[in-house]
Amino acid sequence: MTHRALTAAVLLAGAAACVPPHPAETPRRYGFALPAWTVSDYSSKEAPAYVESLAATGAGWIQLTPTWYQRTARASTIHRTAESASDESLRDVIALAGKHGLKVLLKPHVDLPDDQDRAEIRPRDRAEWFASYQAFIGHYAELAASAGVEQLAVGTELAGVSGHRAEWLKVIARVRADFKGELVYAANYDGHGNVAFWDKVDLIGIDAYWPLASRPTRSVAALKNAWTPYAEELAALSAEQGKKILFTEAGYTSQRGTVTEPYSWTVSRTRDDREQAAAYEALLAVFGTKAWWAGVMFWMWDDWPGSEAVPRSLAYSPHGKPAEKVVRDHFTR
Repeated sequence: MTHRALTAAVLLAGAAACVPPHPAETPRRYGFALPAWTVSDYSSKEAPAYVESLAATGAGWIQLTPTWYQRTARASTIHRTAESASDESLRDVIALAGKHGLKVLLKPHVDLPDDQDRAEIRPRDRAEWFASYQAFIGHYAELAASAGVEQLAVGTELAGVSGHRAEWLKVIARVRADFKGELVYAANYDGHGNVAFWDKVDLIGIDAYWPLASRPTRSVAALKNAWTPYAEELAALSAEQGKKILFTEAGYTSQRGTVTEPYSWTVSRTRDDREQAAAYEALLAVFGTKAWWAGVMFWMWDDWPGSEAVPRSLAYSPHGKPAEKVVRDHFTR
């Protein structure tokens, strides 16, 4: 489909009319992210094995993250690069997921060069940036609709612009014009209070990287206790908005100290599979009892050969590590 030429008033009215009822009793969404770092990762020879092994954990979902870029935090346009997954490869991996019974959360990202934090994006020309963003996310809304994707994230960790309600209502209306599935926005763990449009998406998304300790620990009991204030905070948010909360990301490296900085790829150079497993176990034990919790998309399953930010033994992936058994035991109950 091409972009629809509708007036802002019609778009906004359509967005309100198309919001589906809150799904009161839906199964937990348990899955893993499989991010792409190049144009062809999703159609590579490794992709079938990655998707198959992910499904074998008992996961019901896979998260896919095509990424576009902008040159600086103040730039007003978004563009593809050689690190952006091609549409063809994305369709390939969506089809693979379907063959293994996996539902898909399509979560397009906008990033900055050199691992700068996307939360710093504050464009010089806000109107131009939102026009560019609307074209970007509208493209994936069309792709998601035509490929049979179940869920789409309208944005991820864009704290610098997430307070601009009027612009986001237009973005969401543009998406709903083509995509009739479930919509989520993924706020970073420290940014959910700055989102001005929770009422217009179907699920509240949180990238749940709260630090849980000031020093390394393998104590599941201590980690469960550390979640208490955050769980209370999220319960209040869910009640206020009348929506369930999905952890659109959560994860831990297999490094000593990962619970002190879950958002870091390089906490230490010391391998600690037991700390990673304890962190997985604590999260699933705490939130698996919460009626307002929709589930989790763990970051991340596997990385592509040659693209590892750290050695596989230290990476976020639980594949082949004790954390995988924790996941399998919980997902298959």
